[in-house]
Amino acid sequence: MKTIFLCGFMGCGKTTVGKLLAEKSGRVFVDMDAYIEDREHRTIAEIFASDGESHFRALERETVAALSDSGFVVATGGGAMVDPANAKAAKQGGTVVFIDTPFDICFERIKGDKRRPLAASASREELLERFTFRREKYLAAADHIADGSGSPLQIVKQITDL
Repeated sequence: MKTIFLCGFMGCGKTTVGKLLAEKSGRVFVDMDAYIEDREHRTIAEIFASDGESHFRALERETVAALSDSGFVVATGGGAMVDPANAKAAKQGGTVVFIDTPFDICFERIKGDKRRPLAASASREELLERFTFRREKYLAAADHIADGSGSPLQIVKQITDL
């Protein structure tokens, strides 16, 4: 059973969809950010503040490699599949599904969220610019694309129908 890596922008629904997909398919669900926090014994915000984004991205690379042939459903962090090395590692033992959710939906879910270091301090315009840049990277990384404008159950159905 191939690992399913869900990717997409912050707030696109990776965690919600991932939990439902894992439940429906009898798999283990892993939220990559929570996995890293548990392993590091500190929050993503604390990792960013003390060690910087580059250190966090290195932790993501280690995590993708560790989970690539687990057979789990993995909700990646918003920036994980922007790194081509992560996309390559994910595809070695799994499949990458991009949840393509419109920016306005993502923005409503993430605005003011202090748990997301890159969203907490950014303006709407800065987030839109990051969204636009990352969307191209997600499209390049994806084996499959799910329309993220529907309900979580509709998105899960799209993925299970692949």
